[in-house]
Amino acid sequence: MEQHHPWWHRTILYQIYPMSFQDTNADGIGDIPGITKRLDYIQSLGVNMIWLNPIFASPKVDHGYDVADYMEIDPQFGTMKDVEEFIREAHNRGIKIIFDLVLNHTSDQHPWFQEALKGKDNPYRNYYIWKDGKNGGTEPPNNWQGFFRSSVWEKEPNDDQYYFHLFAKEMPDLNWENPDVRRAMEDVALFWMDKGIDGFRLDAFIHLHKEESFPDLDLPEGQIGIAEQYYANLPKVNQYMKIFTTDLREHFPDVYILGEAASANVELARSYCDPEQGGCDSVITFNYFTMDEDAKDPDLNGSMQKSNLLFDRFKANMDEWQQMMADVGGPVLYWNNHDMARVVSRIGDDRIYRDNSAKMLATLMYLQKGIPLIYNGEEIGMKNLYIDRLEDFHAPEAADFYEAALERGYTREWILYNMRETSKDAARGGMQWDDSEFAGFSTVKPWSGVNVEHTYNVRDQVYDPNSVLIHYKKVLDLKRTDLFTYGEYRLLETEEHFYAYERELNNKVATIICNVTDEVQTYQLDSVPDSAYRRPIVENEGVRMIRDSVRLGPYGAIVLLTDYEEGEI
Repeated sequence: MEQHHPWWHRTILYQIYPMSFQDTNADGIGDIPGITKRLDYIQSLGVNMIWLNPIFASPKVDHGYDVADYMEIDPQFGTMKDVEEFIREAHNRGIKIIFDLVLNHTSDQHPWFQEALKGKDNPYRNYYIWKDGKNGGTEPPNNWQGFFRSSVWEKEPNDDQYYFHLFAKEMPDLNWENPDVRRAMEDVALFWMDKGIDGFRLDAFIHLHKEESFPDLDLPEGQIGIAEQYYANLPKVNQYMKIFTTDLREHFPDVYILGEAASANVELARSYCDPEQGGCDSVITFNYFTMDEDAKDPDLNGSMQKSNLLFDRFKANMDEWQQMMADVGGPVLYWNNHDMARVVSRIGDDRIYRDNSAKMLATLMYLQKGIPLIYNGEEIGMKNLYIDRLEDFHAPEAADFYEAALERGYTREWILYNMRETSKDAARGGMQWDDSEFAGFSTVKPWSGVNVEHTYNVRDQVYDPNSVLIHYKKVLDLKRTDLFTYGEYRLLETEEHFYAYERELNNKVATIICNVTDEVQTYQLDSVPDSAYRRPIVENEGVRMIRDSVRLGPYGAIVLLTDYEEGEI
């Protein structure tokens, strides 16, 4: 009997950062008509689902993650009519759409919060989290630090209580204990499902439940600290998610739910994707990438210091996620997103072996079991945006890092280099469509800046059989086959300079071998029966088969397919 698989197991996701994708009205900011204009290109990649970062009305304190109205489109992106046309045209091409939905918090400009500020008796007061301060209201309720490096508490302007915010003070957290909040967010989701979208990427959902007693951390007087044990991955998160997703599926059974579970380990991720527990279909974790922390100054923000990926740890991490998530469609497979520096700069080699390292990384990641998630521009080998002025960094932590590093005696050049190599701003440069003045992104200077490069743009790569873009298309063509969608995954034991694994299904075995170094390496193949037929189906430059071994040039990668007779494996 043929096994039933959910439709979304065949998903190939393409993330679009709308502000940086395509500008059509010459204001330097990407917009919805620009995305619609490029749908034929997106379709040509083999993509069948698009994730859009937030496009709702927002003051832009945090690039749209501070929503002022969930049912209105921010004017800088276009109109509701533009969005409806985008959804229709995407569906005409067989492409589904998921929107970024921020469940944890709103903007302080949202009507709910503006009502809540009117007083303790206002019906919207309980939409948010309020506490009395210590020492007669002169100090915050506890010593927790949020993700923007300040206290999670802000005193309301017209009264004496404090409201809770994990992110910026302009982004108050919603109170998911309140059933009215849960119903209101379901109404938002249903509004957009009625418009025709196919699902949601749920931002920061792991923070919906906070420890109700709000205990202090054990810290010296006057200090604050990150308190994830009290506001991340707590037990009621699954309860809230189950209610939310069950109600959506009563109306739209095929809705796709992608959760952002940044700090979740694999056991938590498994529970979030368990239909009986959390109700997500897939989750995104930040826990794949173990970087070399020993190379960093411990007295400075580690996330803004350049370091190398520890491939041995990365292999172990990925193998664990492959094994634990295998029966729920596999993990989400990604290298970068809008909050991470670009992969060819962060992990590959964007100077000498840019093409080969980009191709190798795509081969390594996306042929594993799971849902590929490609960040716009990755498929043409876009590198980090070159930023050389402090004022051009928008990330809230940038200025603090700059000042702290100066105080510790680092040079301006060292500081800017590390910021350029690690900042999320480096991933948000304009999409490179051609090598004209503003790379075809706009006719005016882009809001974020843009790298203008010959070769590393869509126009120059689309017909070049040796380009990064064509290699991505080959990899995604393979990914759509049953072998690379449903096949069993096995990590192979290798020397540290290789990342190698197999996929097996129906007497076919694919062996994926990647050289993760900038030196030539030779990989010894296992022998196969005389009746088996082994041949390369995808490779990058500098790869050569010699009898039962493969010589791989710097960042070389090859995919070998072996057909076995029944019972030979």
